[in-house]
Amino acid sequence: MNTRYPGPLPAHGRFDYQPITRRVDHAWPNGARLAVYIGFNLEHFAFGEGMGACIGPAAPHPDVLNYAWREYGNRVGAWRCLELFDSLGLASSTLLNTALYDHCPELVAASVARGDELIGHGHTNSERQADMDESAEAALLAQCRARMREESGRAPVGWLSPWISESRLTPDLLAEAGYGYTLNWCHDDQPVPMRTRSGRTLWSVPYPQELNDIPMIVARQMDAKDFAQMIIDNADEMLEQSRRQPLVMGVALHPYIVGQPYRLRHLRRALSHLARMRDRGAVWFTMPGAICTHVQQVAAG
Repeated sequence: MNTRYPGPLPAHGRFDYQPITRRVDHAWPNGARLAVYIGFNLEHFAFGEGMGACIGPAAPHPDVLNYAWREYGNRVGAWRCLELFDSLGLASSTLLNTALYDHCPELVAASVARGDELIGHGHTNSERQADMDESAEAALLAQCRARMREESGRAPVGWLSPWISESRLTPDLLAEAGYGYTLNWCHDDQPVPMRTRSGRTLWSVPYPQELNDIPMIVARQMDAKDFAQMIIDNADEMLEQSRRQPLVMGVALHPYIVGQPYRLRHLRRALSHLARMRDRGAVWFTMPGAICTHVQQVAAG
């Protein structure tokens, strides 16, 4: 009897499968085996329309309850987080909605003054890229890059889509717009080169969907003290794993969530643990752009 089995499933074609145990070995700067970064999401939402994270049930627009909760992050929470980063001497990477240049330019300027990397994160988190056609998406990528260069004196090298929403062409359009890496894919603990239609390599730098306050605290209703312990446990375990392979650990934070005082208290404990790891040379505390540059050099060398 002839048995016919189903064929391969549809694939993205961006990269091939390769287990973590079969990679080229290398070390991060100063011989570190674990690279750690903070992804600090500064976002702005339209009032009376569009998408937005919710602390309570979504209401008909204008949804004052949920809009005001998110806006607390820009008015208060982000500033408290920056004070915490400063107190520990920690760099962070700012994932930036360009609408903030119109809404609260002082907040963006504070990140720039700290020397933080600016990463493109759309114009507003009220919109999703997957809802756009090719020309509209290409225009968004180009406009965000141009606005950030004009306002802050530097064009972003990296990108994270609002809501991590992609079209089938997003990696191609990112490479063609001049971006060097994306944070959209959470499929690995090492940077992975992605194929694009132009032949340019777009690097995928790991960005966390577990070590991330939105899915953990908002979606899974995890307490702040447990989220802080999660960061500590993740760092300790990855440090042990990194003896075998160099790894990347990101921590994704949103100031309207972790900038709430009682959550900030627990975040302080977690980031102090990471700072101590940095101080004893156990980890390379860095930013995604530096990670991308390093792996490009490793690949070329």
